[in-house]
Amino acid sequence: MKRARLIYNPTSGREQIRKNLAYILERLEKAGYETSAHATTGEGSAKEAARKAAENGYELVVAAGGDGTIFEVVNGLAELKDRPKLGLIPAGTTNDFARALHIPRDIEKACDVLCGEHYEPIDIGKVDDRYFINIAAGGTLTELTYEVPSKLKTAVGQLAYYIKGLEKLPQITPRMVRIEYDGKLFEGEIMMFLVSNTNSVGGFEKLAPDASIQDGMFDFIVVKKLSFPEFLHLCTLALRGEHIHHPKVMYVHANRIKVEVQGDMQLNLDGEHGGALPAEFVNLYQHFEMLTPKERKQRR
Repeated sequence: MKRARLIYNPTSGREQIRKNLAYILERLEKAGYETSAHATTGEGSAKEAARKAAENGYELVVAAGGDGTIFEVVNGLAELKDRPKLGLIPAGTTNDFARALHIPRDIEKACDVLCGEHYEPIDIGKVDDRYFINIAAGGTLTELTYEVPSKLKTAVGQLAYYIKGLEKLPQITPRMVRIEYDGKLFEGEIMMFLVSNTNSVGGFEKLAPDASIQDGMFDFIVVKKLSFPEFLHLCTLALRGEHIHHPKVMYVHANRIKVEVQGDMQLNLDGEHGGALPAEFVNLYQHFEMLTPKERKQRR
């Protein structure tokens, strides 16, 4: 009999998973899984639980929570030779990865995906000994995801990031960088960069419009030095996906990217602290098998 391990954040989405735990486990049992659950208790808990589930022979590991939960689960499994298949029940603030794969936030519909047995191969990114599944980024503005208080996120949801972003805008300063990507070189001052594995970043679904999660390539966006009014204008273009045509935006596809910076720049991995640059990003082609909606349209 197949076995599934549900790793869930009991506080995500106003305790949405905890309140529906019995229903989720029942759905998985009816789909033919012998099922058990692990409630995370803090940073690193989901990562360790995922690793133990793989070592104990579970065929499926389901991450239930926000982007931070799936980030930890991926980091717990990515190094292993024999990796379980992945499932996802989104219950966070932005749920970028779930948006990209069109996995519904509704518990019942998300369980339909888990029980549907439609798998797709997915790429992930590697940075030194860490992994990310959706986005790696650098620059002042990208740090706001881990500066938003949890109480504010609970109160106003995704709006909390926009509120914090408005606070951050006047503080954005350019940094001199050297970037190598697939044999090419860029040197100059930048405001920020995004190494994207999907089209959904920070709740926006048009920041990396050509992104595919199974082509072995990142969508790499660099915002070069610009003035504050130019940056505000660029933000309005990003809402419509027209920022990629801006003369101070570089948008390319690359499998391997190395970023060096003068001064300090923190790295953001799937909304979590990723340490400081320099760093090298490598796309791991179709590293996992994941349950997705059968009707999901393939990209690129």
